Amino acid sequence: MSPMKIKKTTFIIASVLLASSNTFAAKMAMPSDAPASYEAECASCHMAYPPGLLSAQSWKNVMSGLSKHFGTDASVDPKVQAEITSWLVKNATTRQKYSETAPDNRITKTTWFIRKHDEVRSDVWKRAGVKSPANCGACHIDAAKGIFSENNIKIPAK
Repeated sequence: MSPMKIKKTTFIIASVLLASSNTFAAKMAMPSDAPASYEAECASCHMAYPPGLLSAQSWKNVMSGLSKHFGTDASVDPKVQAEITSWLVKNATTRQKYSETAPDNRITKTTWFIRKHDEVRSDVWKRAGVKSPANCGACHIDAAKGIFSENNIKIPAK
């Protein structure tokens, strides 16, 4: 193979890998088999986070501490808890980037989250329209669809 052809092939492969990496990071769709209980119980208080944002162990930790769920008693019927936990664990991330056990069981304390949001000033998180880093939908317009593209962000002015 000629040196020019090798360079061209290398460039194409690198471009495809880079594009697919950005696409994955920007889109994390909700699995189609989400139990109705996940939407009813979890999304009644906060965004129904795509399970691929955390590792299986992190989801187990979150679901085993519902009586003290970030300052709220989010306890559910044991059968519902088992159903949601099973689904979250089954659909948890398998990608190394997201696989760490989340500190304090918070998506917002993971290494990847901090790295992706390092340019956001601390006062932005305190704005009435944002409230906290956990409120993905405040800035990510299509967060509810599992789309977190940096090209589709609108940070509230207030």
